[in-house]
Amino acid sequence: MNDIFEIKDKVAVITGASGALAQSAAISLAKSGVKLALLTRKKSSLDHLIEKIKSEGGEATAYEADILSEESLKAAKDKIIAHYGRVDILLNIAGGNLPGATIAPDKTIFDLAMDDFKKVTDLNLNGTVLPSLVFGAIMADQREGAIINYSSMAVDRAITRVAGYSASKAAMENFTRWMAVEMATKFGGGVRVNAIAPGFFIGNQNRALLTNEDGSYTERGQTIIRNTPMGRFGEAEELNGAVHFLCSDAARFITGVVLPIDGGFSAFSGV
Repeated sequence: MNDIFEIKDKVAVITGASGALAQSAAISLAKSGVKLALLTRKKSSLDHLIEKIKSEGGEATAYEADILSEESLKAAKDKIIAHYGRVDILLNIAGGNLPGATIAPDKTIFDLAMDDFKKVTDLNLNGTVLPSLVFGAIMADQREGAIINYSSMAVDRAITRVAGYSASKAAMENFTRWMAVEMATKFGGGVRVNAIAPGFFIGNQNRALLTNEDGSYTERGQTIIRNTPMGRFGEAEELNGAVHFLCSDAARFITGVVLPIDGGFSAFSGV
């Protein structure tokens, strides 16, 4: 293996670690020898994941933290540093949506519930900003590290319904570029900040929106497939190669970018 792709013994912090995409990333990184600090609101939700990682020779520890609380994140940071001594990678995967920030087919933009819109913005934007500041400070002191944020195709296109999610992820992409410039110009080129933009993956949060009970696609699911040149939904593990690359020295001159992983969705005009 080319050494520039080597990430063995690096320490990675993963937010939203109980989610499907985060668990897939954790397993993949552990197989590459990365030591994992998994953040979640309830440690017991990660028992199965940690057991699986350890059974395969990996190393992982769960830490309870609220990504919207600087105090909570700093407490987790102190425990992680005491245990591992450093942080090399931060994956900001935590995020989500709420019904009131979504425009149903029989509703209009004027039915948007601002309380839910604010909560979704808080989760997707501030839930990335706060961990980036807390753990990015460690990387700034080390003069090296990689932050990878999880964006969405909902930024690249005006995808119907998900108004709050789209706006908050767009703001998060802007912050990704802004922090990338800030870190490189003030703390050296060893600290990089990038994002990936997953296309459409079926998970617990969107399964009912994309598939019927018999497994066939809903109308929305069919529309997505028609606009995805590869003609299918993605698999969670198909994000992990890009994550591995962006964590490694192979990407040492890459910062401030958003990498689509979408089966060609962002390249297709729909005609």
